[in-house]
Amino acid sequence: MSTRELPPGRGERVADWFDGRLGIHSLGRKYLRKVFPDHWSFLLGEICLYSFVVLILTGVYLTFFFHPSMNEVTYHGSYLPLNGVRMSEAYASTLDISFDVRGGLLIRQLHHWAALVFVAGMLTHMMRHFFTGSFRRPREVNWLFGWSLLFLGMFEGLFGYSLPDDLLSGTGLRFVNGALLSVPIVGTYLSMFLFGGEFPGHDIVARFYSLHILVIPGIMAALIVAHLLLVVFHKHTQFAGPGRTERNVVGAPFMPVYLAKAGGFFFLVFGALTFMAAVATINPVWSYGPYRADQVSTGAQPDWYLGFAEGLVRVMPGWEITLWGHTLVLGVLIPVVVFPLLLVFIGVYPFLEARITGDKREHHLLDRPRNRPVRTGIGAAWISLYLILLAGGGNDIVATRLHLSINTVTWAIRIAALVVPVTVFVVTRRICLGLQLRDRERVLHGRETGVIKRLPHGAYVEVHEPLSLAELHTLTAHERPGELVENEP
Repeated sequence: MSTRELPPGRGERVADWFDGRLGIHSLGRKYLRKVFPDHWSFLLGEICLYSFVVLILTGVYLTFFFHPSMNEVTYHGSYLPLNGVRMSEAYASTLDISFDVRGGLLIRQLHHWAALVFVAGMLTHMMRHFFTGSFRRPREVNWLFGWSLLFLGMFEGLFGYSLPDDLLSGTGLRFVNGALLSVPIVGTYLSMFLFGGEFPGHDIVARFYSLHILVIPGIMAALIVAHLLLVVFHKHTQFAGPGRTERNVVGAPFMPVYLAKAGGFFFLVFGALTFMAAVATINPVWSYGPYRADQVSTGAQPDWYLGFAEGLVRVMPGWEITLWGHTLVLGVLIPVVVFPLLLVFIGVYPFLEARITGDKREHHLLDRPRNRPVRTGIGAAWISLYLILLAGGGNDIVATRLHLSINTVTWAIRIAALVVPVTVFVVTRRICLGLQLRDRERVLHGRETGVIKRLPHGAYVEVHEPLSLAELHTLTAHERPGELVENEP
């Protein structure tokens, strides 16, 4: 009995046409089955990605109604307390989005909350990579891509919350103008260039709008694509465990397991952000009023990710010196220099560690933070300094809520900025060494069971249960750091 081969269908012919020209089938067969390890910490990167997607979607919606103009108009809208008040078109359109556009306030708040979560996710994601050492060769370039995304994300947020031209964002721009003016020789020119004349000028909103919706998002999208491509190219890092080596990856395939999980997690992130936007008010610009150069908003702080920059300025003494006929405002200039240096240190750390340790090998297995006490101590010290300066950015609020003198709070933060990071480094390193000793005891003697046994000669001992081979592998599959020596307590 003979069988006739059926001619290919239209869909198959279309697929063959594209595969012959683009190689889709070959690429799909290779990469759709790529293995991804499974660990909860990997979700931090996905939160960043999905928050960025939400930002793009909500940002496109807001562009339909926002007018990036500083031309003055008289407001006549749904928010009665501001009726008849002169304000910029940018501020008036923000009020219209909040009160007159269907779903406008929800989308506006969703956009702002997604921005905060996006930057928080990036910072947490980078700290996870820092403490586990996944930035080592061959992933140094990808680390720089992630660091660049964090750096751009901070300024993207600054440009974004400056667009409504309300009194709070205008106070923030006054801070930016002061930082620019503190730069020696060229400070005045930088300020005039940015604001298009004397502060606040008439072009700043339109300029920030172009940067906010076109330039910086385009660069960030390109960096995200490059970041993900390098993740696929270098393969995913994984924690040490049975069957896991520097040459393989243990996990689930991208299609369909990982893709299904990622799709479900996207909707969870989207839903959580929407819930936050629906129940928690953020940036209520109508309560601040339009910006005026002769007014300032009380209790003004930027979003949390730039709070440490303002904290640097607030806790810095108001020093000034005069050199060659020029006045240097060190109280602002030094924080302006220290602010990027704190971020640059984290960006170049992989290269510093490789140079100091002489480690030029490729690494695909992650470190347990306790097994790298110095690196873990440095990271903890950096975070402690960041949090201290963040509190300094709201020293007036801290003083008010705790019923303290603002001078007392400022001096406490000044002292803490010098003492706490050193203390945190020493304590964290000692904790890591202690955890290593505890792991060593578990490997040598097993797990404590809580069962007390009396020996024939009358002594009492606790019964220990041997660890499984998998647990022994996890606790011993790492290089012995130099900080841990035999006679160290």
